[in-house]
Amino acid sequence: MNISLLRLGVLAAVLSGVPYLVQAQVKVGVVASATGPTALVGIPQMNTVPLLPTQAGDLGIEYIALDDGSDPTQTVTAFKKLMDESGVDAIIGPTGSPNSMSVLPFIAEAGTPMLAPVGAAAVVLPMNEQKRWAFKTTQNTDIIARALIQDMKQRGIETVGFIGFADAYGDDWHQVFSTRAKEAGIDLTIAERYQRTDSSVTGQALKILSARPDAVLIAGTGGAAALPQTTLASQGYQGQFYQTHGAALPAFLKFAGPSAEGTILAASLMLVLPEIPDSNPSKPIVEEYIQRYEARYGEKPATFGANVFDAGLLLQQAIPIAAQAAPPGTAEFRSALRDALEQTTELVATQGVYNMSPADHSGFDERGRELITVKDGQWILLRQAGLEGHRNTPNPG
Repeated sequence: MNISLLRLGVLAAVLSGVPYLVQAQVKVGVVASATGPTALVGIPQMNTVPLLPTQAGDLGIEYIALDDGSDPTQTVTAFKKLMDESGVDAIIGPTGSPNSMSVLPFIAEAGTPMLAPVGAAAVVLPMNEQKRWAFKTTQNTDIIARALIQDMKQRGIETVGFIGFADAYGDDWHQVFSTRAKEAGIDLTIAERYQRTDSSVTGQALKILSARPDAVLIAGTGGAAALPQTTLASQGYQGQFYQTHGAALPAFLKFAGPSAEGTILAASLMLVLPEIPDSNPSKPIVEEYIQRYEARYGEKPATFGANVFDAGLLLQQAIPIAAQAAPPGTAEFRSALRDALEQTTELVATQGVYNMSPADHSGFDERGRELITVKDGQWILLRQAGLEGHRNTPNPG
């Protein structure tokens, strides 16, 4: 009897033209690697969930967070659980690039937007029917690679060795960097790979050392990005080290130790916030995020947590727009939410300014990166360090 009355109520609402609220608020799933080999990245992401916006226009936002243990198989299970059982309207996550690639077919089939805080641009490029449902809150590989190559050219670097993860993150970086380096007249003389869980890369490092490149680019994330660098340094390599934005966290400085000195990477302003002018529109947003994180956890967050925070800001802006088309909890709302995210214009957040489009589901420009180095064990703006255009050594190996 109650079910019949409910159905009649829905029918009456539809016939009268009055919107029928399927669920009281927007449900957002979050999947992060709070445990496992990617936990150094995933923990600040999971910790950021309580700091996400709980209101978007007239709608409340409920977050349902799950840990995938850094395992792509568990990522798929978590996504299916959130979509099939919890009926979420969007998902923030997962932590790793391979994990994000593994769920693309499922978010497309369910018609559920995913905001992935991952590095590999392959999650959103090249655009296709599956990737239409994926958005990314980390700078695409190309925008970071171009900054590094520009610095290499200024230093007179002619040859580069590459070592990166043997997964989607490393694949993406190798493809993008090799293409851009060739265009710039820089020779990629050797390319090696390693696993995120490896405890030794001695063999790969010896091959790179024998190739004697002027510089080495390491494409890893978290503390695992330090392993090739410490290994090469211990074997006597004296050339210039470059890292990707995947190394932008305190754990890299800790694990790399003295070998980190002089390392160059391009990453968000958050790493060097005190040196960023107050005129930068992202600075007050970053400051507020850091203040709230510190108040809750007693330590500063890694930039990877800020990528999740930005996902919350993107959804907060898009949800009221989507709600004009359909109520939360419906396929129509999820589709409208996807469309609204794609139309994001000049949204200022912690990582830069987002301008999405049908072809660009990351949306960063040069305002989303800073060229950074390590001096006295601390991140510092490269221009502040006075190292622009300085060749590290004429004899790297």
